[in-house]
Amino acid sequence: PCNARLRSIGKRIYGRIYEMSNIPSNYHTHSTFCDGKDTPEEMVLEAIRLGCPEIGFSGHSYTDFDETYCMSIEGTKQYKKCIRELAEKYRDRIRILLGVEQDYFSNAPTNGYDYVIGSVHYIKKDGAYLTVDESAETQKRDVANHYGGDFYTYIEDYYALIGDIYSKTKCNIVGHFDLVTKFNEDGSLFDTNHPRYIAASDKALQKLLATPAIFEINTGAIARGYRKTPYPEKRLLDVILQSGKKVVCNSDCHNKDNLLCGLI
Repeated sequence: PCNARLRSIGKRIYGRIYEMSNIPSNYHTHSTFCDGKDTPEEMVLEAIRLGCPEIGFSGHSYTDFDETYCMSIEGTKQYKKCIRELAEKYRDRIRILLGVEQDYFSNAPTNGYDYVIGSVHYIKKDGAYLTVDESAETQKRDVANHYGGDFYTYIEDYYALIGDIYSKTKCNIVGHFDLVTKFNEDGSLFDTNHPRYIAASDKALQKLLATPAIFEINTGAIARGYRKTPYPEKRLLDVILQSGKKVVCNSDCHNKDNLLCGLI
């Protein structure tokens, strides 16, 4: 399934048209239960206004080493209750799904959800959790302090984790596969054509292609002004699509104004 309108973005960005559905929906949605700016009900009302047949919520799972962005343990219980209540309240107007974005290093249970997005937001190195999507400056600092300036070993560690994300989380969807490139669209940090980058990303990709999980085309960094193209990059997306693996198009939105960013 793909909640596209990605025909236009595919043609505009990649110079080709991917054959996908024209029905706009989003399944990677964050709310005030984690690091989102709007309540779940505000998100639902915006989805209805836009004509979405469905909306799926994906609160960040609890991580005990970093509680700044994720749902709390008690908040997770309230999140589940809230989404189920909204699904009943608006059942005649829209289908609402309860999902979770499960970080690789989260130990929170995934039972009780309609689907799981598996994502890697950190690399664990020297006992520290290094966030890969905070800023370019954070990436450069962590590579200097923990990798002796070797960006490709850092990248290899990232792709080893994302390649293992299905094994760790049993996710239905692989979230933003090449998130490590968030601040590197201009190639200023590392070269995605470097043999070590290609080898690491391809190894992870092939491992995940052998699992039941599908991939998302994620426009979140576009909404936040970090990129002009979605994850994954064209080379990787071509391999995914040529394999016959299904994809889902998600905005990874953190506010209602970006609910369908890049999808329509």
